[in-house]
Amino acid sequence: MKVIALDVGEKRIGVAKADSNTRIAVPVGFLVVDGSEWQEIARIAKLSSTNLFVLGLPRSNDGNETRQTLYVRNFARTLCEKIPGAKIRFQDESLTSVEAEKRLKESGKKYKKGDIDVEAATIILQDFLEGFRASESLTSNNRAGKTRTSAAAVKHSEKNAVETKPRTLRDMKAIPEEKLKTTYDKAKLKGKKMKKLLIISPITIAVILLGITAVLKIRDFVRAEREREYAEQEAAMKAKVFSFTITPGETIFDVKKKLLTVTRDSSDDEEKVPNYTAEEIEAAFNADYDFEFLRNRPVGASLEGYLYPETHEFYASDTVEAVIQKFLEGMNQVIVENDLVSKYAKHNLSLHDGITLASVVQKESVPGEQATVAQVFYSRLAYGWKLGSDVTVSYALDLVDPERTIYRDNAAALTIDSCYNTRLYAGLPCGPISNPGLSALQAVANPADSAYLYFLTGDDGMMYYSYTEAEHNQNAYLHCQTLCNISL
Repeated sequence: MKVIALDVGEKRIGVAKADSNTRIAVPVGFLVVDGSEWQEIARIAKLSSTNLFVLGLPRSNDGNETRQTLYVRNFARTLCEKIPGAKIRFQDESLTSVEAEKRLKESGKKYKKGDIDVEAATIILQDFLEGFRASESLTSNNRAGKTRTSAAAVKHSEKNAVETKPRTLRDMKAIPEEKLKTTYDKAKLKGKKMKKLLIISPITIAVILLGITAVLKIRDFVRAEREREYAEQEAAMKAKVFSFTITPGETIFDVKKKLLTVTRDSSDDEEKVPNYTAEEIEAAFNADYDFEFLRNRPVGASLEGYLYPETHEFYASDTVEAVIQKFLEGMNQVIVENDLVSKYAKHNLSLHDGITLASVVQKESVPGEQATVAQVFYSRLAYGWKLGSDVTVSYALDLVDPERTIYRDNAAALTIDSCYNTRLYAGLPCGPISNPGLSALQAVANPADSAYLYFLTGDDGMMYYSYTEAEHNQNAYLHCQTLCNISL
């Protein structure tokens, strides 16, 4: 069971995560409360494959709820609205911020306020995991002794059965005098014994205090040992785990290079060694993966465009195939959740064609402009025009001349005979040229309602659209003196 812990504040939110199997709380970072925190929390939860959140619940010193307690409860309600299916658990966070700052001071390292929030979230989660462990143990014991306890309770009840006590004066009068006297004597004797018990000698008090002091010292020692053990386990775990990210617009070439940089600890010393060889990586990209959307690709198509951009964590023992599988699972989820097959079909595109166009849109446009760029390409396709995309030419060059030793200038590059060259051939390129992100995939599914036929990205980073070639050339002259002349 994966768990995300949040130390909720009005300015920042500390985040930690853990797996209930390892029971080690790991700090993640802190979020600034500016409206984007909900999307980021959802992203972290998705990456961790969990919908279980532990929220620190503050209280006053006397245990009463405060204004901050109400803030956290309202935060929890909003979290459930933002992330349907979210499960919330509250954990007492009394003095966690104080303890967090104390730990950071003792570490001797410089820290900021956000670091305190992260450490507090880690403490909250560790306390929750300890409580979870105890409850599991208690539940297990209760199950094991349920039958025995029930039988013992019945036997005890039978052995100690007594008459019902009288509740009225009339009931008291019905009791024989001799029995009443016996009851009175027993009560009197019991009172004397209680008085003797209340008389404790100074020596006894001293022994009790020494015992309490010893217990507290043992508790502190055990806690310190436990924290040291957690730190060692966390360090060992981090040494065996690595994060791997594919960003929108990266190609298979980029992914392969990044996989070569993944390292692990050497068994002989503390040096790092490559985790994967070039041969392992190449074999993994040529392997078969069991997804329906891959079976519908054209014969000979690569995995380009199908590795959904996001971040995942892996063990050093995971194979390259396991890494690729995880990103393919992400793409499968996006395809299903966004109903891309049917939405692309409305534009007369197969899933492969839609992903191909999205990969071009991803490379050609800046955030916020992708739907309009998608519309331009749709319009050009409708007229039977060439897409005229330079990024497809660059991809064609990367396949056969990555160092640009053959095609040394743009004029030569534009003549490359490749099915990816949309400056030379009409229609879509023969496959994706990058791995598109969610916004680009959605832009192709839902293009803008406009009628432009040309676009360019200016030197200022802005997008400029036009209806005619003359307007397009004018935009290039006014806004694209540098970017439009960059080598392909």
